[in-house]
Amino acid sequence: MPKSIASEDIAESTLVTRRGTFRAVAFRDGAEHLALVHGNPAPGTDVLVRVHSECMTGDLFGSTRCECGEQLDAALETIVAEGSGILIYLRGHEGRGIGLVAKIRTHILQDEGLDTVDSATSLGFPVDVRDYAPAARVLRHLGVRSVRLMSNNPDKIAALEDHGIRVAARVPLLAQPSADNIRYLTAKRDKLGHDLPQLENFAGK
Repeated sequence: MPKSIASEDIAESTLVTRRGTFRAVAFRDGAEHLALVHGNPAPGTDVLVRVHSECMTGDLFGSTRCECGEQLDAALETIVAEGSGILIYLRGHEGRGIGLVAKIRTHILQDEGLDTVDSATSLGFPVDVRDYAPAARVLRHLGVRSVRLMSNNPDKIAALEDHGIRVAARVPLLAQPSADNIRYLTAKRDKLGHDLPQLENFAGK
């Protein structure tokens, strides 16, 4: 039987934000994570979901090196526009799981010409060590078994399905490329298999 979240490791309250009102579901599963539930996602339906990896530099400080902050904003806006959905914010995923200090060290190498993948592996770090099991567990806790996943990452789809969550559809979440993030996005497409068709017509590359 899949592991569930113990009652002492979860807390819920109402969270009013500038975008709207959410049910905030904080849960401890390794790290402490947060699910934001908007509206009333109906059990048995394909719920609109974003599983978002923590990125302090992008999400909080608006770094233009990545598209993480833009994706977070777009996902929340899409959920509110639809009227219901869930955003799961997974902590401990900084730098695809290598941590904040290591990620900042990779930035130095990226400024010297390496891409987001090679800068990590050259320092001896794995390409991606993120664990999506906590997202699957909180979805089950919320009664969700099937999702429309806002993502460009096929590995995230496979990970959720491996943990028992059906991905009925993938909803693209495409950020506009810029001179600051084009190398990062290109590496994600070419080396990590992300589906990023907007890169084809980028005039600045």
